[in-house]
Amino acid sequence: MKAWVYKEYGNSRRVLKFETNVEVPSLREDQVLIKVVAAALNPIDFKRMLGAFSATDSPLPTIPGYDVAGVVEKVGSQVKKFKVGDEVYGDINEKALDHPKRNGSLAEYTAVEENLLALKPKNLSFVEAASLPLATETAYEGLERSAFSAGKSILVLGGAGGVGTMVIQLAKHVFGASKVAATSSTAKLDLLKSLGADLAIDYTKENIEDLPEKFDVVFDAVGQCDKALKAVKEGGRVVSIIGSVTPPASSFVLTSDGSMLEKLNPYFESGKVKAIIDPKGPFPFSQTLEAFSHLESSRATGKVVIHPIP
Repeated sequence: MKAWVYKEYGNSRRVLKFETNVEVPSLREDQVLIKVVAAALNPIDFKRMLGAFSATDSPLPTIPGYDVAGVVEKVGSQVKKFKVGDEVYGDINEKALDHPKRNGSLAEYTAVEENLLALKPKNLSFVEAASLPLATETAYEGLERSAFSAGKSILVLGGAGGVGTMVIQLAKHVFGASKVAATSSTAKLDLLKSLGADLAIDYTKENIEDLPEKFDVVFDAVGQCDKALKAVKEGGRVVSIIGSVTPPASSFVLTSDGSMLEKLNPYFESGKVKAIIDPKGPFPFSQTLEAFSHLESSRATGKVVIHPIP
């Protein structure tokens, strides 16, 4: 099969290579083989490629890619939820940093445990579906860990990124936030409002530490824990997904779970929660290196998606 592969750690431009004769991954009893239609990139992909968590990574060579949307080609003997021909999506690595798969989603085929997948929402394209799993599950798990609930207020640092765009929408439309504030650069403020932010803050002009109000929860998607702690109410929660944290803030690493996507499918199907695709994309499979460069620039809006594959 065709796939993007790296055999040593380093910058994507240097180490990631297109190969045409890669072996299709073998199937375990609890897995399905997916014919990949679309895949999304996440910061964890290029950080892994740089060797940022080499101590707990699987051995090289590696096909990168956590997010997938595609069609079930084959099912293992113990698979009960899915059949050949089902359109599915998910984050293929249960533990993000603990021996993630060597055969990721930037390939024609990938093998995934059935419990990590959900049926693709009927009215979503494969591109939209591929953009959702890791970012949505990270947003949802962070909101749950912060004990977020209806009537509470939240500030999202990095509201226009892959995770931030989902935190805004989930907090507002699923959890029932009383107020959602979020930060972005000037050009992206309108996007934040369209997603449900009541207050869109231009981080190039305003300091969140100086805001007159404090928030029940601050979700830090950019690695500014110290600033986040100054914006939270006394007794409130700060949850971070990047960088070092200072107590009482907490951080976590996502555990992928297909049932979380199943729970949210009605919100995707009704349009209450939308997939946000970076306007430069989707990138064709042949332009995967350009897609990584765009993501690595930290200027992407929403998710960077690869489609069609191959």
